[in-house]
Amino acid sequence: MSRNSSRFDASSGTLDGGGLRLVRRLAGRLPGGVELYGLLPGGGIVFADRDGARELGPEREFLRFIDDGQFAHYLVGDAATSPERPSNATVKLGVVGPRSAFTPHAHGGEHFVLSLGHAACGLYDADRAQVTQVPLVPGVMIRIPEMMPHSFANRGSAPLTILAANTGYGIDHEDYAITAREAERRSAAALAEAGVADGPLSTVPRAGTDFAALAAALRDIEGAQRLRGTGTTTVRERLATRMRRIASALEAPR
Repeated sequence: MSRNSSRFDASSGTLDGGGLRLVRRLAGRLPGGVELYGLLPGGGIVFADRDGARELGPEREFLRFIDDGQFAHYLVGDAATSPERPSNATVKLGVVGPRSAFTPHAHGGEHFVLSLGHAACGLYDADRAQVTQVPLVPGVMIRIPEMMPHSFANRGSAPLTILAANTGYGIDHEDYAITAREAERRSAAALAEAGVADGPLSTVPRAGTDFAALAAALRDIEGAQRLRGTGTTTVRERLATRMRRIASALEAPR
């Protein structure tokens, strides 16, 4: 992919119809460290963070991928990853029930989620001291930094398939998904061990983590989730879903 061959037009601000407009609109509301990747039908990849939105291209973000003219961009690990230098990551497919949401939580490692349907991610923005809601559409991937409080919901009426990658932790690990209740338990345990009734944490099993603050942020997300629910799909999104099913049927071999 190159800027000359892509469908990106910096002057018009359009990319594959509304792709760039979508991520540009979401960019300003993202907490620090959160990233969005839009995988577009025309083959482009749009990247967004708090600083804005732009197209990824081989000039800066991509490495040579086996052959000349093919490119790769690492999300987990790097070109030197090997058995002697492992990336220590897990990759899995997940299915989220219709109009349902996970209990708000934080992961011990960074987390990438590719949504193949209509989802919503609630993120606690510590800089702004508020919960930010980020809607996701098919083909949009979000990066959530280590220990960022968040929630994830399926806004659609059908099961939602996601592709999720974590660094460091599988589902059975105690730090894979720390809920508000678990953060409160760890906070109380650390304070009891220190011999104090309450106050800020200093030394905890996860060095530098204030579990009391983490629990409070997760409770804020729970409150926002109760108020807003899982969210719903728009008329345009429902129409796009029907068109996507028609396209899938047309592509199936006969």
